[in-house]
Amino acid sequence: MINSTSSTERTVPAATVAAANPSAPRPTPPPADQLSTESAEHLRTALASQPEVRSEVVERAKVLAADANYPSAAILHRVAGMIVNSPDLSEDQS
Repeated sequence: MINSTSSTERTVPAATVAAANPSAPRPTPPPADQLSTESAEHLRTALASQPEVRSEVVERAKVLAADANYPSAAILHRVAGMIVNSPDLSEDQS
């Protein structure tokens, strides 16, 4: 049998604790879950108004792809360092 580490003689009865602070606010239950699709419809409308292909983005990509110095050596070195220093998640880490 496990003996209690606190004496029952020193514990305050629950009724005394409740009576000591009668103005304590009662916790309110969480509100019920709700779903509103108004925002989703607004997003669908905004998406539908966008062109399928943004020509200015395609042109920028073509310019960057043609640039032999893009991305710069410094950026490539930094990304390579991040890859080398990242943990191998295929290995057991325990």
